[in-house]
Amino acid sequence: MIEASKLRAGMTFETADGKLIKVLEASHHKPGKGNTVMRMKLRDVRTGSTFDTTFRPEEKFEQAIIETRPAQYLYQMDGTAYFMDTENYEQYEIPVANVEQELLYILENAEVKIQFYGTEVIGVTVPTTVELTVTETQPSIKGATVTGSGKPATLETGLVVNVPDFIEAGQKLVINTQEGTYVSRA
Repeated sequence: MIEASKLRAGMTFETADGKLIKVLEASHHKPGKGNTVMRMKLRDVRTGSTFDTTFRPEEKFEQAIIETRPAQYLYQMDGTAYFMDTENYEQYEIPVANVEQELLYILENAEVKIQFYGTEVIGVTVPTTVELTVTETQPSIKGATVTGSGKPATLETGLVVNVPDFIEAGQKLVINTQEGTYVSRA
């Protein structure tokens, strides 16, 4: 059992009614009057729906034991993403709705980690940084510096990030997958 005050982003717990919930954001909130509460943004792992809620800090939940296995992203077809375990070559099918955000950071044949709750496949973990190619952006400005306000760039997976003015289409960039931001040129 884990108290609500100890829940952090990325942790997964099970509710009394059997739902598997992943914490997206968690913060303490002390209103001017009354007791401290935990404000949380949560996602139902099985349905993919997100919602905001509050808990008393002393409320307890059953922490879910999540195992990860190395895998390779194969392809996406008819609303399903296909992955292959790199150790035993077993294939897994995950609905695209459950891994929509993760697919913005991975290309076919990319190495990922598949998350399991018991024998149930519940999600995918991507590396902290990935290299993606710019497919579309405004033309670069001669003499532009890194400190400029930047411009939007569309990457090969469809992800749109804000990049410095000197970035051009066709360049490979390093992208932080935790925040969805530009890090550097590759």
